[in-house]
Amino acid sequence: MSGTCVIGLQWGDEAKGKLVDLLAPQFDLVVRYQGGANAGHTVVVGDEVYKLHHIPSGILHGGVENLITPGVVINPETIITEMDGLAGRGIDCAKNMRISERAHLVMPWHIAEDRQINATAVRGESIGTTNRGIGPCYRDKVGRTHAIRMTDLIQPTRDERLTTVAEQKQTILRNLGASEEELESIAPQRVVAKAAQWAERLGPMIADTTDFVLDACEADKRILFEGAQGALLDIDHGTYPFVTSSNSSGVGVCAGAGVPPRWINTVLGVCKAYSTRVGGGPFVTELEDATGDRIRELGNEFGTTTGRPRRCGWFDAVAVRYTARLSGVTRLALMMMDVLAHLDELKICVAYELDGERITRFPSHADQLRRCKPIYETIPGWKQPVDDVRREEDFPAGALEYVKRVEELVGIPVGVLSVGPDRSQTIFTSQADKLNLQPIGA
Repeated sequence: MSGTCVIGLQWGDEAKGKLVDLLAPQFDLVVRYQGGANAGHTVVVGDEVYKLHHIPSGILHGGVENLITPGVVINPETIITEMDGLAGRGIDCAKNMRISERAHLVMPWHIAEDRQINATAVRGESIGTTNRGIGPCYRDKVGRTHAIRMTDLIQPTRDERLTTVAEQKQTILRNLGASEEELESIAPQRVVAKAAQWAERLGPMIADTTDFVLDACEADKRILFEGAQGALLDIDHGTYPFVTSSNSSGVGVCAGAGVPPRWINTVLGVCKAYSTRVGGGPFVTELEDATGDRIRELGNEFGTTTGRPRRCGWFDAVAVRYTARLSGVTRLALMMMDVLAHLDELKICVAYELDGERITRFPSHADQLRRCKPIYETIPGWKQPVDDVRREEDFPAGALEYVKRVEELVGIPVGVLSVGPDRSQTIFTSQADKLNLQPIGA
């Protein structure tokens, strides 16, 4: 059995969805295992663009089973809207998607709580939450008292449970200064009515995905695990407190999906050929100049979910080496190579200077990381378009030198190179062949 993970190694937005879509036909299952609707995975098929938030990126392939497992927090309104949008384009999610009965629900009060929390900056800087209720939902999951799971939607005690929690949440939010409109939106009778609609739409897809995926492992099925966000946003191992609310590095796969480590043998670490970040927090290689603006323009660096402009900078090999080791990466996927083709000169951060000392480790404290200064190597740009390149050997020599240096610094071979958003603009290298990974049609 081949258990393969696709993990983002930066601060998200690395084009993981594109890779999952490309690889999905080789697998029996695609498993989304953490995060919520704050994910924004873009898949381009010819002239069609699909933006997926909750739904796994394997959904475009009818013969592939798609699972949303317990580590994911689900906004029922959002996933239903997403399902309806796909149905309008001829894709029926009910045919090949299952949702874990153990997954927790993002309720209307979580979104109201998120707005209240986000109004308060951390150390004078916004954490960068998307205001989608993700953090408050994970908090209630751990707190247990106010948690609502998918299985609760189909229990006979549903209305009683929802009424009790809604009343308590109204009291909490009133004390936090919520408006009357927000309080009315979580009135018990409104929440109970909505839950009945959610149960009708989602109930047929609610299943024990843990049992399902373990059966698949034991039956030698091929499973593709799809990560959300990026490893530098991991709640335990990222740039805390400017992180997401789940384990978004490779260490989160097993807990979120309910699969023991022995079933996972390949980890594809996805990173851009440069760096981007959305929201607050330290960013050592950030370019607050014309070059940063140029990268943002060329890469169309605006959030899939929020539309917010992304902060842009040079490739940070210190950070990516850290997350590659943390996630157990076996091959790198280097995306957005086409963007760098327009620049005269390129830089790679090979080390940091922290309080006068050269270091190659990634600091755990945000204040330390903020004091770090990048130590760069300068590499000549190749100044040749690569959008039409379809074979590794057809890349300009300068581009291949850049890839080689990334491999040396991170310590992992590059198995995938991307030169544009379309499926066809993805090159699987000889290093990918060794793992038997090939794109659609290969």
